[in-house]
Amino acid sequence: MLLWFWVSQGVFYFCFMFVRQKKNKSGVVSIQVIDKSSGRYKLLRTIGSSSDLVQIDKLIEEARNYIKEIKKLNEFDFSNSNEFIQNILENIRALKLSGIDLVLGKIFDEIGFSKIEDNLFKDLVLYRLVYPKSKLKTTEYLYRFSQKQYSEDDIYRYMDKLHSKQKETVQKISFEHTRLILDSEISVVFYDVTTIYFESDNEDELRKTGFSKEGKHQNPQIVLGLLVSKNGYPLAYDIFEGNKFEGHTMLPIIDTFKEKYNIHQLVIIADSGLLSSSNVEELQEKKYEFILGARIKSESKSIKEKVLALRLKNGESEIIEKDNLKLIITYSESRAKKDKLNRERGLKKLEKQIKTGKLTKASINNRGYNKYLKIEGEIKVVIDKVKFQQDTKWDGLKGYVTNAKLTKDEILENYSNLWQIEKAFRTAKTDLKIRPIYHRKKERIEAHICLTFVAYKVYKELERQLKLKRSNLSPEKVIEILQSMFQIEVKNTTNNEIIKHNIMITKEHQIIKKLFEL
Repeated sequence: MLLWFWVSQGVFYFCFMFVRQKKNKSGVVSIQVIDKSSGRYKLLRTIGSSSDLVQIDKLIEEARNYIKEIKKLNEFDFSNSNEFIQNILENIRALKLSGIDLVLGKIFDEIGFSKIEDNLFKDLVLYRLVYPKSKLKTTEYLYRFSQKQYSEDDIYRYMDKLHSKQKETVQKISFEHTRLILDSEISVVFYDVTTIYFESDNEDELRKTGFSKEGKHQNPQIVLGLLVSKNGYPLAYDIFEGNKFEGHTMLPIIDTFKEKYNIHQLVIIADSGLLSSSNVEELQEKKYEFILGARIKSESKSIKEKVLALRLKNGESEIIEKDNLKLIITYSESRAKKDKLNRERGLKKLEKQIKTGKLTKASINNRGYNKYLKIEGEIKVVIDKVKFQQDTKWDGLKGYVTNAKLTKDEILENYSNLWQIEKAFRTAKTDLKIRPIYHRKKERIEAHICLTFVAYKVYKELERQLKLKRSNLSPEKVIEILQSMFQIEVKNTTNNEIIKHNIMITKEHQIIKKLFEL
């Protein structure tokens, strides 16, 4: 019996094949090729039959040649298995991280990003998903895990190219794929902004200090506006000066998006931070439908009286007419408990600060729970308990301003999906490490955002496919497993060919292999 080895599509196969001599009652010997790879005996071919010993030897030789020629196998002598194994180990030429390309690279191609024929583009996107580091660190990881040698200058030159020639193509590819998976239906979009800070202290025309959503008020920053579809698939983005009012970022992105893709009608959903009288007026002038979070405590006296007079129970909602708009008010017991808890925490924090003497006249403003402060006498800062108590009436209430032609339930359901864009920002900041940004040039800052945008698109498609496959794995867990999937490259010393094999030895590897049909 001989142990045979062959390679097919980058995978090792070992199997026991042998020539069997089967003799019948008449003394005629039949020469057969038998395969015992699966543990069972399988007849591959009967070479011939004879009772002549010389002819039998010829048939046996023909059987052996059949195995070598038809199956194109390479025979190894396993008489010394330790020597054979040592020979394989000495001829390993590479050990590369393969899981990234097998799964994330496949998704990258399925979306259509492979139309951008730059290998570095794909590498930067995929490593942003797996090892989100600085560009210098990325070059080290690409060499360490994939034996791909790029210099930092190579990356910077490519980022300049991405900004000048490929940015629009990237967004178009993402849009077309999103439209495809949503059956060409993109009529409701969600918009929000966040801030991205820089480690540098230097400001310029783009990087400016401003109100930071991350509490980095001393750091220069940019404002990032993001537009996503239903289920949170990214559609468009843009960046603005770090001190720009977030309400002034929405219309430029939406107008450009609508015109670029020739979309006739959009329903725009955004939180109360985007609610300003100028935004509402402009949205109506441009015939947009919208659903915006309302600041019900800032409404007129008459509207506030109507809101508090509703006496809503848990899960109930009512519509209040407001000029040519609708103000929908909802009540939730769980929200009421959360509002009460947050307010009491804010009160305790203020009381502690008063005791330590940290609060002064300058602390009295409308920022957060500072609105409960007042001056007693000439210099004493105290808590306005009456104002604190009055706010309990608003616990659990939330409002939405809209002109949408949708039903009340449809409006509330659509707005409830706004969390998808909040998740997008969390993923970009936590998993994709979009910040802090170390680049100085505007073009490279935009290219950095673009790479993160593409990485998030791949992340969302991974998430979608896992859901379709009814897998209980999260995208984060899949990415973690991929980091332990390697490909080994061995030189075959008989013909100098390089044999490649993807190592999938754990149960998790097998799950990934089955899920993505690798």
